[in-house]
This record gives sequence, structure tokens and C-alpha cells, in this order.
Amino acid sequence: MDLQRRHALKAGGGLSLMAFAVAAGLVKPGVAEAAEWNQAAFETRNLADVIKALGGSPPMESKDIELLSPEIAENGAVVQLTINSKLPRTQSIAVLVEKNPNALSALFDIPDGTDPSITIRVKMAQTSNITALVKADGKYYYVAKETKVTLGGCGG
Repeated sequence: MDLQRRHALKAGGGLSLMAFAVAAGLVKPGVAEAAEWNQAAFETRNLADVIKALGGSPPMESKDIELLSPEIAENGAVVQLTINSKLPRTQSIAVLVEKNPNALSALFDIPDGTDPSITIRVKMAQTSNITALVKADGKYYYVAKETKVTLGGCGG
């Protein structure tokens, strides 16, 4: 089968499916909107500056936040993290890597009724503290953990 024809069939099938979803009311145009970009928060260098840029008060350490990260990351280009919040009314989860050029790596808004859990991969240039910052019921909480990054994946 000709590749151009195959691509045309795939595109046509996708468009047909989307048209059906809109007609059935499953997808409404304009519903998916991007959150407002907080450039100042993503240009910060440490936890205190992130909190200030987000407009919050100083955070408290919490045992109700679970941060799963490797003790040693053999490849700093792909470090997988999982953050689970057991705090009631979790509104957002942020990931900070202390020694990266910009401390704030990601910020997720958590809608009501959603399981407050994320898994993300971050880049780390060197051994650093990773901080999970959770906003719950209008207050900020955090937990931090050090992850060691080895060069060349040799474990040393």
C-alpha cells in the first residue's frame, strides 16, 4: 500500500472519530484550556523563592506526602519520581530539584475528586535534593529526599 495513501487514511479516520465525538457531545470545543503560565515560579532557584512566586506562606514538612525516588540515579537525564499526597483537599503538586538551573521542574493542578498522585521523569545534572511541594486546603507542605547522580552510570 502506498505510504501517502496510508497516512491519508489514518488522518481521515482520526478526523472522523473526532467529528463523531463532538457530535455526540463527548468533546466540547473550547473545554480544554491551558492553565495560566507562571513564568516567575519557573525561573526561581530555591524553595523559598518558589513559594513566594506562587503566593504562598512558608511550607511545613509533612509525613502525609510520599516521595518515591531512587537513592542513586545512574542516568541523570531520566530520573523517575512518584509523589502521592494523603493530605485532604490537595490542590496542586510541584516538583523541585534543588541544584538544577531552575528549581521548579513541574507544577500540576489537581482537580477536586482526583487521586493526588503523579509520576514524572526529571533531568538532574548532579546529586541534589528533590522536594515535593503540595498545596492542600490553601496551605503548603513539603517533603524532601536526596538522590545521588552518578556519571556514566558506573554507580560510583
